[in-house]
Amino acid sequence: MKVPYSRILVYLDGSEGSINALMYSILLAKSTGAKLHAVYVVNTKALGDLVRSHIFVDQEKAEYQADLRKDASRHVRHAEKLASSKDLDIETEIIEGSPHHVMIDYIKAHSIDLLALGPVNVIRSRRDELTSENDRMLRTSPCPVLVVRESDDIWEEFGEV
Repeated sequence: MKVPYSRILVYLDGSEGSINALMYSILLAKSTGAKLHAVYVVNTKALGDLVRSHIFVDQEKAEYQADLRKDASRHVRHAEKLASSKDLDIETEIIEGSPHHVMIDYIKAHSIDLLALGPVNVIRSRRDELTSENDRMLRTSPCPVLVVRESDDIWEEFGEV
């Protein structure tokens, strides 16, 4: 019998929710034999929007973008360590761009079967709905999406497995 998911992609954004999704995805990939991918997207679209709205000048954008790249590297290394702690290979990548576009392109290019996301934020306004990257990915993903809610159970199970 074929495993329902052979390629799982988890979206990393530095939040605790994305770490929960990562840990859950590691356990899922380990139990099913699926290949695990993790992508951190440096949101250069948002940076460009800040420059256009005169919140940042170009110099500040460059400095902030460098900081975001450092954060991305730190989170990707953490993902690799967590996967390694469960004897699981993980393919990681840091990509710059608009997160939902980058993730959709990655899904298609790598034939991903399942996208794992941290929780979707509570939408309080139309603006929130338009700017929530997780929500956009949830609505536009060409593959099934697993939304991993924050839970102490994941942390406990991850420590026990």
